[in-house]
Amino acid sequence: MVVPDYPDLRAIDFDMRAVLHPHLSMLPDGISEFTFAGLYLFRETYKYHVARLPDDNLIVVGEKEGASFCMLPCGIPQDSQLLQDILQRHRSIKGLSERHADLGMKTMEELGYTVHEDRDNFDYLYHREDLAHLEGRRYHKKRNHVNAFINTYSFEEGPMQRKHRDDATEILEAWQSTRSDRSDYAAAKEAIDRMDELNFSGYILHIDGRPAAYTLGEPVMRGRSFIVHFEKALDQYRGIYQYINKAFAASLPRHYLWINREQDLGDEGLRQSKMTYRPSGFVKKYRVYPPCQERRATA
Repeated sequence: MVVPDYPDLRAIDFDMRAVLHPHLSMLPDGISEFTFAGLYLFRETYKYHVARLPDDNLIVVGEKEGASFCMLPCGIPQDSQLLQDILQRHRSIKGLSERHADLGMKTMEELGYTVHEDRDNFDYLYHREDLAHLEGRRYHKKRNHVNAFINTYSFEEGPMQRKHRDDATEILEAWQSTRSDRSDYAAAKEAIDRMDELNFSGYILHIDGRPAAYTLGEPVMRGRSFIVHFEKALDQYRGIYQYINKAFAASLPRHYLWINREQDLGDEGLRQSKMTYRPSGFVKKYRVYPPCQERRATA
């Protein structure tokens, strides 16, 4: 069996896509981690393993800084003994959707567990048309950056295709060379290499013939939202991030109502940057802790 039954677990591999992708892509919550690509590309970072639960549910088990956690994309199990077993084995639940937190709150509280908002991991949600047009006073500074880019550089743009993979890799390597943190480099590189297999789409810019910026992502929420998983650009070009953000949003079909630009991970600079684009809301996520662990986490 490609995906074993819990408590057996198997490391996520590409063979699981045929089983997991159709299931995860139909989830209505739009959580950025809960796509096959979101799990597969970061499988080494978080040592992801997966198993089936009863009632067509899934459990994803991971590890961060030596601590085990699990994620339940399809919600809390109805079997309280199974839920207790999951928490005893893995200590906490991460990435629980607002819908599933509400549905499972009573059960979890009766078992003595606590549920908390995980603000650092909220996904930022924007109306696609807001990013595509940048209208009104609140986007005045963004429009200035876009106009500066348009008036300064000679550039070409268009949808990212298989033929652009080497160009996107060149952008990624140049971007990485100016940074010490390699947290998403491996995932970004594999996303380029397997963009067709992952059904990713994106956008790419060339300035004076040189690859300069790209973005890659995928649809969620049954095609109503689009997640931007990766956006890389050469920093020396003023306004390049603002321009590719706007151009890509404008290129998306109208059935996409929202663009999900993922979380800020508690980084204050990144949070401030994401807030300047005036999110229309958040895809909220929750953590579930046993009481003793909650006290340590909030001490």
